[in-house]
Amino acid sequence: MEVSWETSVTDSINAIYLLFSAYLVFMMQLGFAMLCAGSVRAKNAMNIMLTNVVDAVVGSLSYFLFGFAFAFGGGADSNPFIGTQYFALKDIPSSSYDYSFFLYQWAFAIAVAGITSGSIAERTQFSAYLVFSFFLTGFVYPIVAHWVWSSNGWLNPASTSLLFGSGSIDFAGSGVVHLVGGIAGLWGALIEGPRVGRFDAFGKPVQMRGHNMTLVVLGTFLLWFGWFGFNPGSFNKILVSYPDSFDQGNWTAVGRTAVTTTLSGSTAGIVTLFGRRLLVGHWDALDVCNGVLGGFVAITSGCSVVEPWAAIVCGFFAACVLIGLNIIAIKLQYDDPLEAAQLHGGCGAWGLIFTGLFAKEEFVIQTYNSGNIGITRPYGLLLGGGWGLIGAQIVEVVTIMVWVSVTMGPLFYLLHKLRILRISSDEEIAGLDISSHGGYAYNAYSEESGPQRYGDYLRLQDQS
Repeated sequence: MEVSWETSVTDSINAIYLLFSAYLVFMMQLGFAMLCAGSVRAKNAMNIMLTNVVDAVVGSLSYFLFGFAFAFGGGADSNPFIGTQYFALKDIPSSSYDYSFFLYQWAFAIAVAGITSGSIAERTQFSAYLVFSFFLTGFVYPIVAHWVWSSNGWLNPASTSLLFGSGSIDFAGSGVVHLVGGIAGLWGALIEGPRVGRFDAFGKPVQMRGHNMTLVVLGTFLLWFGWFGFNPGSFNKILVSYPDSFDQGNWTAVGRTAVTTTLSGSTAGIVTLFGRRLLVGHWDALDVCNGVLGGFVAITSGCSVVEPWAAIVCGFFAACVLIGLNIIAIKLQYDDPLEAAQLHGGCGAWGLIFTGLFAKEEFVIQTYNSGNIGITRPYGLLLGGGWGLIGAQIVEVVTIMVWVSVTMGPLFYLLHKLRILRISSDEEIAGLDISSHGGYAYNAYSEESGPQRYGDYLRLQDQS
């Protein structure tokens, strides 16, 4: 079949944009690695770097073999709740962008495991990472992605049968990616329990600060950069799944999405900075970094359908959610070294609710019904759009929490019962680097304190 010159150029530009966005999202893995490494103690730095690499390589195989098919597969056995059970790249949405679209979705999938690993850092056996990362990336996350992003998913806002006449708007994954990773991490951290020494005999928290704030800040900026592929790049989902609806209006919205992302993250960062200053009495770089990321997580759902001013509202309340959940976590003696469950889970849930409150009708139609004149559909409740959208958003929040709980909760519990989830107290005190990986990440740290720590570890082993 002869293809016009205009069509060929358009397809080429779309494919380039799709791949470039995939590269940006993949760069977020480097951001996660730097952020996590800087947030843990030096004796666990090598372990956390290794687990971040494992999340990517194991996730690549599981998503290729199973995940992509569950998320976006079609065919006679496909339904609104689960995709095809064939292997990856079978019955993909569009033959024009099959491999490019796969790469983009793969970059999203491996980010989920990185979120979860932060919650159980510094006390988890390496073998457990291999198991939960494979299962999360290959099955748990793809099912949620199918619900929301597949063209026939039951929560999809552009499917033929819309939930509450609206469908759930989760444009880039506040729920699909971040809430899934956050709830999975919550169960892992709850089942493992706090790190040794995190709370004293009276239940009071003992501060365990990360060893390198430079890496934390570097990781934050790398994640910020990658988020421009995560959010504006998510117009690729519409491009591939609904190519006929992608017109000039969508391209105009790409820039607006980048702006709303920036404003939400910036607002959350500054509110968290001042809020924590009032609570603890000093300025902390870690607080502003986590606040920025919380704002990004929250706006990820509605970044394409809200005004810039609404993004500022989103970031303000995302900071409040993060600060509040961290206070509750301390009171409940819940230990999450990266604040991953609070940040990704809490702010992700808020982002979905925020979209149901502030989505603008014009932008909703532009994003999901472009080119169709006269279409009306539910939009933000506070803007007069009725209860349809906010109802669908709440359903997504609840459904994701239940789904991840009934899949990842039992998995972590099984690993715990098999004694392959948490390391021993002796190993934890010595540090995962020396007890599991043969040496420390830093030569200076190893030369100064490594022999003593390793000798203590060996003596404890002999005594046991």
